This record gives sequence, C-alpha cells and structure tokens, in this order.
Amino acid sequence: MRHLARRVTPAITPAIVVLTTTFIGTSAFAQPGSVQAAGSQATPLPLSGRTGQGSVVVTEAPVPAATTGLNTLNPIIQAQGPYLGSVRGRTPFSGTLGLRETIQRGLEFNLGTIDITQLVAQARSQRTVARSALLPHVVADLTATREEVNLAAQGLGSVHVAVPGFQFPAVVGPFNFVDLRARLSQSIVDLPAWNNYRASQETARATVLSADDARELVVLGVGGAYLQVIASKAKVDSAQAQVETANVLFRQASDRRAVGVVAQLDVNRAQVQVLVGQQRVLSLQNDLAKQKINLARLIGLPPTDQYQLVDDVPFSAAPAISLEEAIHQALTTRADVKAAAVQVEAAERALRAARSERLPAVVVSADYGYVGATPAQAQVSFAVVGLVRVPIWEGGRTDGHIQEAEAAVAQRRAELDDLMSQVEGDVRKVYLDLQAAASQVSVAEQNLTVTRQNLDLTRQRFDAGVTDNVELVQAQESLSTADLDRISSLFAFNVAKLNLARSVGRASQGLNDFLTLPPPK
Repeated sequence: MRHLARRVTPAITPAIVVLTTTFIGTSAFAQPGSVQAAGSQATPLPLSGRTGQGSVVVTEAPVPAATTGLNTLNPIIQAQGPYLGSVRGRTPFSGTLGLRETIQRGLEFNLGTIDITQLVAQARSQRTVARSALLPHVVADLTATREEVNLAAQGLGSVHVAVPGFQFPAVVGPFNFVDLRARLSQSIVDLPAWNNYRASQETARATVLSADDARELVVLGVGGAYLQVIASKAKVDSAQAQVETANVLFRQASDRRAVGVVAQLDVNRAQVQVLVGQQRVLSLQNDLAKQKINLARLIGLPPTDQYQLVDDVPFSAAPAISLEEAIHQALTTRADVKAAAVQVEAAERALRAARSERLPAVVVSADYGYVGATPAQAQVSFAVVGLVRVPIWEGGRTDGHIQEAEAAVAQRRAELDDLMSQVEGDVRKVYLDLQAAASQVSVAEQNLTVTRQNLDLTRQRFDAGVTDNVELVQAQESLSTADLDRISSLFAFNVAKLNLARSVGRASQGLNDFLTLPPPK
C-alpha cells in the first residue's frame, strides 16, 4: 500500500495523499524490503536414539539328554521385524546356493537392509532441510492489483479538509498496482539454526552407522539360516543311512526266521526299527523343507524349497582371539556402539540449539523489482533491510525446549551405557557357548566312534547267536542318536563362531576369519 499512495492522480491534493498514506498504508511495513523474523527454534529430537525396529539374536536352549543322548546346546537364530522378510530379488538364480552367494543376496534383498537404507536417505534429507535455514532464500513474485478503497469505512467519512472548493471523497479508486520483484533473505547470526543443522548431521551419521550394524545382523540371520539348513540336511542323510541299516537287519532277521533260527519277535523288532526310522526321515525332511523356505524368504527368493545348497561348513578351530581382546574390539569397532555414541552427540547439539534460543539473531533481507500502475509505467525500486532480534520473554517456550532436550541427552547417554554393558555381556556369553560347543564336538565325535564299534560288536554277537536282536536294536538307536548329536554339536559350534563374528563387529567384513568358507568363484 506504500506504492498505492505514490500512484494517486495529481488532481488529488497533498492532503489526501497524507491521509491515505496514514490510514490505508498500514501494510507498508510488509512491502518490499521488510523483514518479518520470528527467530529460529530448536528442533526437538526423539527421546530415544535407537533407530532399529527389528533384530537378529541367537539363543541357546539345552536339549534334554533323554532326547539325543547328550545334553547338547541347541542354537536358535531368531530374526525379528523386517529381518524376517525380503523383496523379490532380480539377480538370476541358478537353483543352487553357496554360502557366499546366500549372504550377498541377503545383504542386497533382505528387508532389514532395505529399511535402514531408506532411513539413511530420510536422515540425509532432514539434514538438507536443516541446512536450508543457514543458506540464502531467494524468491520472485508478481503482484497485480486493482483496488477501490472506501474511505468512509476506514473512519474518514467525517473528515473535513479546509481546502477551498474541495470536498473529501468517500471512495478512492479504482486504481491499478503492479509489482514484479525478487527477494533475498539471509540469516547472519542464527545459533539455533546452526546447532539444529549440526544435530541433523550427527543424526544422519548415526543412521549410516546403524545401516552398517544392520548388515551385521543380516549376515548373522542369513548365515545362521544357511547353517541350519546344512544341519537339517545332514540329519536327513543320517536318518536315511540308519533306515538303510535297519532294512539290512530286517532282511537278515527275516531270512533267519525263515530257517527257524530266530523267533518272530526278533523280526518284529527289526521291522519296528525300520518303521521308526522312516517316520524320523519324514519328520526331518519336513523340517528341512521349512528351513529352506525360511532361508529363501530372507534372501529374496520365492518361498520354496526347490533348490540345493552346494557348500558345507566343516569343523575348524575358532580364531585365536582372547576374551579381553574380543571385548575391546566389540566396544571400539561395533557399528551400533558408534551409532549410540553419535546419537548422544546429536542430542547434545539439540540441547545447545535450545539454549541458544535466548541469544540475539541477525537477519538481512533485500529486494529489487519494478513497481507501477501498469507494466509500461513500472519503475525500479529496491530495499535492503537489516534486523536484530533480541528475545526477552516468550512465555517459557525456551525453558520447555531446554528441558525436553536435556531429557533426550540423559536418555541417550543411558542407552549408550546400557548398550556397552550389553555388548560386553554378549561377547562373554558367546565365549561360553563357543567353549561348550567345541567341547561338545569333541565328545560327540568320540561318542560316535564308540557307538559304531558297539554296533559292529553287537552284530557279531547276533550273527554268532549269542544274543537276540534287542541289543542290536539298542546299539543301532544309539548310533543314530550319536550321529545326530555330532551334527547338532557342529552346528552349535559354527553358529557360536558366527555369533562371535557379529559380537565383535566383523560378520560382514571378516567372516572368513571365523568360518571356513569355500573360495569365491
């Protein structure tokens, strides 16, 4: 409206110009060159800095001795949240899977890594938004107005101007107003905006570290599922071998019954052993198929069991790393520990932003454009305005922001302390599992050797007619149980090594140091 006063026809006296400028030009301060700055505010962060919505954990459940013969450890790999699923992979699939290919597919297609990748993109976009408060803002606008002002409605109807031959009009206009303008604004001193940007930087960095930790979890989940399928397949093969042995003994008992050497009871026992073995094979085959479907779901394959695993993971000694060294590596290299520490830094930056709301802010703005009644009559106009804003009292808003930020700092420091304690506890528990599983492998191998000798000796006694087939059936069942114990112990040992790699933060980069993998093709 400041410019409207300039464009009134010259026939109107200077008194009208003064009055219209005073009463209808109240918006002049909002015209080009003005600064309307409310001041930046601290951006509150979530109370917790933990970004993950899922996890992969390994638990150990003892198997009763009555089931397998030994009180073996039974590792359970539990994937939770997005780590349970995947997107359909576009990489060609040959129908066979090696361990390296399986892990690579998991890192590429598992929903856990995909979700955290999107969180990284979101955190970086939020950092860009926070940075925009520190950079110049440039806009252009075109205003075209045709206006008629009712002076009587503005309270000027009763104004009397002492000018001979002139009567104060009740309505001014209509008149035109055109303004084409470019505007620039720039914060010179804005500490809340600066600290908000630094907090967003730290948050983005923490999210990137969380993405690295998500890769570790995917390797643990996918690698553990692969080892589970290997163990299940070995159990099926062992059970099928036991069925073949039982069939041989059954045919032998039937032949001896045919010549009257043994009783029908011995034949029935041998047949029962065959049937029990066949039931065990069916149950183990069913479990193997479901394990393969679970693995396929983790790595972006169709949910089917129609594929083959081509790699085996044999027994190999655990890496030569002491418990103290493993704890030190975990606390200094694990991505989730680093992410938690960076989240503390982000919260501290947010607290600085809240405290700096009490400090002055300096803003400069400028505009340049053309203004006139018509585009042809427009003339150059510009303005440069500086503003110093000093907050005095804002109703307690700043104190509230400070208290909120202090709570976030306290919470994130507590989370970091808890995580470091958890990491140390995880490493210690993994070492216990590793030692127990290694001992179990040794015991299971010895037990398998002894039970095989017992079966051979019992068969010799049975062939010599010294005993019936009761001892033979028991010896055969003991051999089956011993073989399953060996398979379970080897699985538990390999899972413990895989879990140790994750515990020290080397599952995705240094897995070869913990598991014996075939060379890359």
